[in-house]
Amino acid sequence: MPKTSTKYIFVVGGVLSGLGKGIAVSSIGLLLKGRGYRVSAMKIDPYLNVDAGTMNPTEHGEVFVTSDGLETDQDIGNYERFLDRDLTRHSYMTTGQVYLSVIERERALQYKGKCVEAVPHVPEEVIRRITTAARVNRAEIQLVEIGGTVGEYQNMIYLEAARMMHLRHPGQVQFILLSYLPIPGQLGEMKTKPTQYAVRTLNAAGIQPDFILGRGALPLDHPRKEKLSINCNMRPTDIISAPDVKNIYTIPINYERERLAEKILEKFHLPLRQRDLKTWRAMVRRSAGRKGTLTIGIVGKYFASGTFTLADSYISVIEAIKHAAWSRNYAVKIDWLEAERYERQPSALRELEQYDGVVVPGGFGSRGVEGKIAVIQYLRTHRIPFFGLCYGMQLAAVEFARHVLRLREAHTTEVRPKTKTAVIDLLPEQEHLLREHHLGGSMRLGNYPCRITAGTKTAQAYKQRTIQERHRHRYEFQNAFRTTFEEHGFLVAGVEPTRNLVEILELRDHPWFVGTQFHPELLSRPLRPHPLFVGFITSAAKQQRRTAVVRRHRK
Repeated sequence: MPKTSTKYIFVVGGVLSGLGKGIAVSSIGLLLKGRGYRVSAMKIDPYLNVDAGTMNPTEHGEVFVTSDGLETDQDIGNYERFLDRDLTRHSYMTTGQVYLSVIERERALQYKGKCVEAVPHVPEEVIRRITTAARVNRAEIQLVEIGGTVGEYQNMIYLEAARMMHLRHPGQVQFILLSYLPIPGQLGEMKTKPTQYAVRTLNAAGIQPDFILGRGALPLDHPRKEKLSINCNMRPTDIISAPDVKNIYTIPINYERERLAEKILEKFHLPLRQRDLKTWRAMVRRSAGRKGTLTIGIVGKYFASGTFTLADSYISVIEAIKHAAWSRNYAVKIDWLEAERYERQPSALRELEQYDGVVVPGGFGSRGVEGKIAVIQYLRTHRIPFFGLCYGMQLAAVEFARHVLRLREAHTTEVRPKTKTAVIDLLPEQEHLLREHHLGGSMRLGNYPCRITAGTKTAQAYKQRTIQERHRHRYEFQNAFRTTFEEHGFLVAGVEPTRNLVEILELRDHPWFVGTQFHPELLSRPLRPHPLFVGFITSAAKQQRRTAVVRRHRK
C-alpha cells in the first residue's frame, strides 16, 4: 500500500445493529467538511450480494441509486444528503463485489501463480477499493462505515483490512465505535457492560477505538463515561454522548457540543481551517414549522415487517418531503397508507380528503396495484395534490387511460403481460435481459437528461430547460398514447431528448398532479430541496388553506 496523505476514519457498530452508523458517519462528515476539509464517505455491506438491487426493501431498506447507476445501501443517500455531494459506485462495497474481483483476478492470472488465500488477498482487495474511493473522490478525509456489528463473522475481513491500514499508516487511521448503552426497565440504570464487551471484541481483532459514540435513550452522564474510560482504556473526553433524537439533522449539532470534529483533527494533527454550521442550524430551526404542519400520505406496500412498520423502505421520499416542507417553514406529519387496504375497503378512500397531499412512490410487482390506482383516481377527481414517483407515474397513466380515455383494459405489462392496451411496457433493451434472467444491475439506472416542456408547472418548479435526474426502472410510457393523453389534458412535461422517452406527466387544470419516471427524491438535500418536491409542498400548503376555508363555511 503506497504512502498516502488521506486520513481514514472507520466507523463500526457494537452490541446491536440499526443504531445509526450511517447517520453518525454523515454527521461526522458534515462537521469535518464544515472545518474546511474535502470529505467523502463509503459504505461496506457484508453481504454476498454484488449490489443492493436484489435485496428486499422491507428487510434491508431502500435501494439508493448513485449518479453512475449503482444500486446501493440507503446510507449512501444519507452521506449525499449530509455532505451535499454526489457519490459514485466507488463509495459502496459488498462482500460479493470483493470476492468476485478476487476470483476474476485469479482467473486472469493477475496473482502470478500464487495460492490465493482469504488472508491476505481478500483484505488487500478491500484496501484497494477503499483507497480507490478516496482517490476518485479527492478526499482529504475518507470515512468508512463497516456494516453489521463487531464480532460477526461477516465483517471480520473488513476489520482485518482496517487493522492492516492502521499498521501501515500509523497516525493516519482512526476508529470510532458506535455502541448501545441500554437502560433495563427493571433497573432504571444505564449499563455499560455490553459496550465494554464490544470494545474487547474489537480489541481481539487488533483494533483499539479512538472514540466511542454512546447511543442510548438518554445522554451519557459522567459516571458512565468514567466507567467506560477505565474499562476500555480510553480518555473520558473521547467518549461521546449520542442520545436518541426526534430529528436526525440535530445529531451534528449534538456532536458539536462535545467538540468531536476538533478532537478528530487533533488526533490527526490537522489544523482547524474554518468553522461553518450556520446554514445547517438555520435549517434545523425551520423544521419547527413556524407556519404550521402539513399532513402528507405515502401510499405503499413495503411497510410491514411482522408487527412493525418500517419507514426505511421509503427513506429518501420521507426526507425529500421534509426538506421541501422545512424550506417553506412548515413542519410535516407523514402517514403510511397501505395500498392493499383500499382494494379490500374502497370506502376508505374518503379518508384521503384529510391529507394536504399524497405521494405514490416507486415499487415493483402486482401487489397493491389496484389499490394505488384507486387512490390516484380519487386524488385526481377530488383535486388533492398528487405526486407519483416512477411506478406511481406509470400507474397514474394507467388510471387516466382507464377512466378518462375509457380504455378499460389499460395496464402495465409488468402486471398484465398479455394486456392489449399496454400503456406501460418494457424498454426495448430489457426484453432479452428478462428472458435470459439477467436481473441484477440491469435496469435503466443512474443519471439521464430530461428536457422540460415550457409553460408547465414542472417548468415553473425547475426554472431551467434541461435537467439531470436519476432512474431505476425497466418499463416506460408508450409514445403511441402521447397525442391522446395530451388532447385530454395529461401533458408530457418532460422528455429524455436522445430517445424521446416520456419522463414527466402533468395534469392540466389540477392543483398538482405530477408523475415522474425518475426518482427526484434521490437528489433532494436538506439545504437544497428538490424543486418538484417544493412545488408539491407549496400546492399542499394551498390545499390546507382551501380545506380550512371550506370547513369554516360548513360551520
